[in-house]
Amino acid sequence: MGGVYIGLGSNLDNPEQQLSNALEAMAALPQTRVLRCSSFYLSAPVGPGDQPDYINAVAELETALEAEALLDHLQAIEARHGRERSVRWGARTLDLDILLFGRETINSQRLQVPHPRIGERNFVLLPLAELEPRLTLPEGESIQELLRHCPPNRLEKLG
Repeated sequence: MGGVYIGLGSNLDNPEQQLSNALEAMAALPQTRVLRCSSFYLSAPVGPGDQPDYINAVAELETALEAEALLDHLQAIEARHGRERSVRWGARTLDLDILLFGRETINSQRLQVPHPRIGERNFVLLPLAELEPRLTLPEGESIQELLRHCPPNRLEKLG
């Protein structure tokens, strides 16, 4: 299945390198290829406390894995990169979120796709739009429309 989009984020331990390493790890997953990745973006943190800025990107995958199997692999990659889940929306070495899984809508105990806060985060929408400007969510909402209505947050494309 193509059209699988993964949000990548990091704000600890050399974030750009964390994202690069995560892309390599995703490329090594069984029955999975990384098709392309957006530019990297510097964004203001969303969450508690005084956190460093984030580096964010979106990657498009093609995979034969089921969504929850992919989630298991992504969480294993996060764990290998030192991800700790102690504070919701806290600082992290690596965050990998399934944003879209083809045209599927998934609402399980472990996974919601499209990602439930996709329309609130310009650091997700802008990289998605960079990869696929005409992309629409399974419910028909366009990424461009969501981006127009997205709350502003400091965001800078890195060179």
